[in-house]
Amino acid sequence: MVRSFNFSRLPLIYFGAGKIGLLPGFVKKYGDSVLIVSGKSSFLKSEKAERLFDELKKSGISFQITTVEGEPSPDIVDSVVRRYSTERIDAVISIGGGSAIDAGNAVSAMMYKKESVQDYLEGVGSKDHPGSKLPFIVIPTTSGTGSEATKNAVISKVGPDGFKKSLRHDKLVPDIAIVDPEMTLTCPSDVTAASGMDCFTQLTEAFLSDKSCEYTDAFALEGLKGIGNSLLKAVHDGRDIAARSGMSFAALTSGICLANAGLGAVHGFASSIGGLYNIPHGVVCGTLMSATNRITVQRLRTSGESDIALGKYAQLGRIFLVKENKDDNYFIDGFL
Repeated sequence: MVRSFNFSRLPLIYFGAGKIGLLPGFVKKYGDSVLIVSGKSSFLKSEKAERLFDELKKSGISFQITTVEGEPSPDIVDSVVRRYSTERIDAVISIGGGSAIDAGNAVSAMMYKKESVQDYLEGVGSKDHPGSKLPFIVIPTTSGTGSEATKNAVISKVGPDGFKKSLRHDKLVPDIAIVDPEMTLTCPSDVTAASGMDCFTQLTEAFLSDKSCEYTDAFALEGLKGIGNSLLKAVHDGRDIAARSGMSFAALTSGICLANAGLGAVHGFASSIGGLYNIPHGVVCGTLMSATNRITVQRLRTSGESDIALGKYAQLGRIFLVKENKDDNYFIDGFL
């Protein structure tokens, strides 16, 4: 029997090498003046960025660029909103990794508000965001968070009173996601590895979640196959477009999965750690994955509570290990 499920809305998704060329046409649907939110990444210094901006100019689109370094804080989001709220902005475009996408999402959502974004963060603020926003287009340049497919923007404050919380509303899903693997070719190997581990963690936790369903499981398993086939190749040879494509697909599916099946203990720990220390999120996730899952499996085995969960761990092992005629415990231990 198929389990009951709900499924969140998705952006219009355009996936594939060269899809970035569609951007000017999409922008013209909303107007001719846009704000581009980008990370301080290698992409902005690339020839591809220069060509993209030239195409926008040729299409009669004016744009301003604001850069965000690291994970966005309430102060960063508020300052960008103050700077541009009095200007005519027809749409917000995020070009970058998960932090740039989260920042752009929050900026697009706060352009209509006069308060700080902190007032609307889950577990921190006291207000519910109504979901009103500027049109929002995302173009990921890393393969990790899957923020191109989610309805929340993660905002962080680092320090003793720090936090890592979400601005969330069903209507904050990006309007359009252009997932072009060529946009990730300039991503450094260390960022590729860290973001890839975030992606791997998200897919694994969503697959194991008690909120998962046949629909999210199908996405998660295909995304994990992409991780197995592509992550190490992308780290060692960033110009391998096939590997980059596999990772772009995995990241996209991880966003779809987390939005609908949720996450697990690793991300629970990572959120707390991220509020205290300025450590890349993917590094935290990758560091915690082995120990967290070993403890989980140990508990499942000794309690006898969930053969279903152990069966899923065995499925994970079969993705990454040579298909031998072994029992589930072999593949569970191999995955761990």
